[in-house]
Amino acid sequence: MIFGTRHPRTSSARSRLTLAVTALTAAAALAGGCGDGNSGEAAALPNIPMAQDVGASEGRLKLVIWAGYAEDGSNDKKVNWVTQFTKATGCKVEAKVADTSDSMVALMKTGQYDGVSASGDSSLRLIYGGTVAPVNTGLLSGYADVAPFLKNQPYNSVKGQMYGMPHGYGANMLMYRTDKLPERPTSWDVVWDKDSPAAGHVVAYDSPIYIADAALYLKTHRPDLKIKDVYALDDEQFEAAVDLLKQQRPNVNQYWASYTDELQSFKQANNYAGTAWQVTANLAIADKSPVATTLPSEGATGWSDTWMISSRAQHPNCMYKWMNWIITPKVQAQVGQWFGEAPANPKACRYTAKGFCTTYHVGDPGFYQRLAFWRTPTADCGDGRGSTCADYNRWAKAWTQIKG
Repeated sequence: MIFGTRHPRTSSARSRLTLAVTALTAAAALAGGCGDGNSGEAAALPNIPMAQDVGASEGRLKLVIWAGYAEDGSNDKKVNWVTQFTKATGCKVEAKVADTSDSMVALMKTGQYDGVSASGDSSLRLIYGGTVAPVNTGLLSGYADVAPFLKNQPYNSVKGQMYGMPHGYGANMLMYRTDKLPERPTSWDVVWDKDSPAAGHVVAYDSPIYIADAALYLKTHRPDLKIKDVYALDDEQFEAAVDLLKQQRPNVNQYWASYTDELQSFKQANNYAGTAWQVTANLAIADKSPVATTLPSEGATGWSDTWMISSRAQHPNCMYKWMNWIITPKVQAQVGQWFGEAPANPKACRYTAKGFCTTYHVGDPGFYQRLAFWRTPTADCGDGRGSTCADYNRWAKAWTQIKG
């Protein structure tokens, strides 16, 4: 069964982490990273006040979003959770779609928006850059219903202080053609082994964050590297991951930023195996393509999005009302099925299509404990090693070299 007819997260020109050089200039504000990207001085946490109450509606709310996160019926008359929000709160929503995390950071820095649906690769930059404010979870009526493994995580909190309301999440699954690989792969070696039966037909995610996938594989297969956190890699660990990616390069048929590009290549049997989102598999299966997904023995990377409030929000009451609205079960069910993701509130499963929550492993923390959710790499390893890890500057530069 397919649970959504489109996945608006991507376009042909976008990925969750941009490959553009402009990403490098934002690294100075990374959490626990370097003051200038290279000095090794840890960034200080800005002293931003937190709301103590929610007052009357200001009548307006300006958001920066991933496409599909604030539907008002204009794309599909049956898909609309914004109009009811406005009727209930008096807050008229204006949404600005951003197609990369770096675009989101840049837009939020202007101070013209009240909130953002930040992914884990951008949230720390927003926090340490003083762009977003800590969130008073006591003012979030649905916060208690959020899956525990999405709260107080390294990508949405600092020192136990939450900086947002979790929204939705997903796994970067291993997808494969069952006619080309009749035995279900149990390891990611199908994409990393140079003699893999998928050689020449491997698909990989087109982003520096994909270096974490290589580190995840090495974490199991190169125990001598002692990798514990795939986003906190010292020089030896980082170079090993980069070398593995360079070794993989001849076998890669496609680097994808748009899920539709990957989908077409799998349907045409140009791709045999690689990283994909579950919604991509759903669409392929709906078109009767022989594909399947699996979570290999090494685990996988994943992503989790969080609603964050601007430190300069002009309509903070409406933003808190939005966070309370978006986490309600019925709205979570609508967003999850339209967007193609697991809702942060498991109670949404009461309102989803049959089988949806099983497919997306909602209410299965054991599944997501096997994932390493995207987080911006910083120089500060965060574990006592000091500022000896490769920051995002190095990841982005290495990615350019890897692809050639």
